[in-house]
Amino acid sequence: MTQRVTIVGGGLAGCEAAWRLARAGVAVDLHEMKPGHRSPAHVLDGLCELVCSNSLRSDNPGNAVGLLHEELRRLGSLVLAAADETRVPAGDALAVDRERFSRLVGERLAAHPLVRVIHEEVTRLPTGQGLVLLATGPLTADALAAELQTLAGGRLAFYDAIAPIVADESIDRTIAYAKSRYDKGAGADYLNLPLDRDQYRAFVAALLAGQKVAAHDFEAPRYFEGCLPIEVMAERGEEVLAHGPMKPVGLEDPRTGLRPHAVVQLRREDAAGTAWNLVGFQTRLTWPEQRRIFREFLPGLAAAEFLRLGQVHRNTFVEAPRVLSADLSLRDRPDLFLAGQLTGVEGYVESAACGHLAARAILDRLAGRPFRAPPEATAMGALHRHLTGAARPPGTEYQPSNVIYALFPPLPGRVRGGKEGRKLAHAERARREIEPWIE
Repeated sequence: MTQRVTIVGGGLAGCEAAWRLARAGVAVDLHEMKPGHRSPAHVLDGLCELVCSNSLRSDNPGNAVGLLHEELRRLGSLVLAAADETRVPAGDALAVDRERFSRLVGERLAAHPLVRVIHEEVTRLPTGQGLVLLATGPLTADALAAELQTLAGGRLAFYDAIAPIVADESIDRTIAYAKSRYDKGAGADYLNLPLDRDQYRAFVAALLAGQKVAAHDFEAPRYFEGCLPIEVMAERGEEVLAHGPMKPVGLEDPRTGLRPHAVVQLRREDAAGTAWNLVGFQTRLTWPEQRRIFREFLPGLAAAEFLRLGQVHRNTFVEAPRVLSADLSLRDRPDLFLAGQLTGVEGYVESAACGHLAARAILDRLAGRPFRAPPEATAMGALHRHLTGAARPPGTEYQPSNVIYALFPPLPGRVRGGKEGRKLAHAERARREIEPWIE
């Protein structure tokens, strides 16, 4: 194959697609608007920047996302290889040093002779240049988003939020204790800030009363359920946070042997542990309120130095089952493919997997053969089922989704072992079925 493919967007989906195409012998022009232009959520200059968190979530193949990790590794994923090489301790989660991760992905792509990285903003969808993959992510610039809206016959949006990061030396270690939930991973990969009942309730009250960033006037917020701001969760009930991101189960304080009423977990941002992410603390509080409330009401953070504060941003995606063909090309413009969060997949790993799917679809198109979808019972196939609408209950609205076992086809017959037995059965079936697709 000698044809050149244009990819717009140097995030996880675009980089993964470029890598897959180049390894198959296809030349790629990868357009990334940074450093000349950047979205409100981006701070690094490099490719494949992780914006919301440094975690690619559970690496346990018993979980659906862990199974997706396994499949992507077997498929030669650039994103998973870079994540493995820049990993930081995080229990059974795959968390990375985000700066090293971005740098490594950029170096690998720049070193490939068939990849040309072009740092300039693309303001119009390319035409007359062969096949094009649009992977500009959830913060697609207004000009491209407007053009895509016209092609797609409408646009949906929801809001996503970013959690704060604090400096290590500003955390009170007389209060914080090191422990992973149920001692997973190395057993002490996270820092935990314990709250008793009164401290927890005071924090929730302050959270609810705190000043929030107002929604933009162009659309009412439509939050993704898997990444709700903490104040939105708190509005649903006083104890909701204690059963969600502040759940203390498996996090007994080793100094007392007692379980606190609630905890704030902190996850490393880098291997040296110089910075820590407040896990699950994505928020739309104003920045002054974040500093005030977190320092005043969270034990151990009275002197916190915030390296990054939380914020809210709009995510844009198309109604994939309606506007995309099975090969992720636009029905009304077959030379234009979409990948990543623009399609309605949610999460870093899912975005990379979607980029891999789009690249394979492009390879099939270039070879003049029908698109070969992944087997439905695999994690890759489950994502494809989501994108095509096959996994959506009739009459329900299309919404972004992580990879979850609810997207997989039902298991045949009865499975012993309860929930864990079903997870194991899903994973075993997926491993059997993905082998021929890999080849």
